[in-house]
Amino acid sequence: MKIGLLDALSEKMRWHQARQTLLAENVANADTPNYRGRDLKAFGFEEHMQQLSGVRIATVATQPGHISVQGVDADGFGARQMNSFEITPEGNGVTLEDEMMKVAGNQMDYQAITALYTRSIKLLKTALGKQA
Repeated sequence: MKIGLLDALSEKMRWHQARQTLLAENVANADTPNYRGRDLKAFGFEEHMQQLSGVRIATVATQPGHISVQGVDADGFGARQMNSFEITPEGNGVTLEDEMMKVAGNQMDYQAITALYTRSIKLLKTALGKQA
């Protein structure tokens, strides 16, 4: 039996592992002529949960004073697309500093997801009367 939240967390952990592999390849090829760095499309829990259930789940503001929960107002927080690559004379498109920042961020996100997964398992064990 699959539990939606645990399945989504597992998928997110797999996504971070795959991303770490690509980022490591980018770092390893930082001096390779004509190499262009790669990255994964951002993982979306909403998309994953929708695939599992076939139902779209959305949040709404029920009072006028509530903070907007739609993505359309994200620009108010400085959301923007970044052109974060430079091309060297050899044709390499990897900036080592950017890649190392991505690696560190990916590692922190992975640790957060694994902590959530572990706590969710402990919560289920407690609910079943099995102390972990």
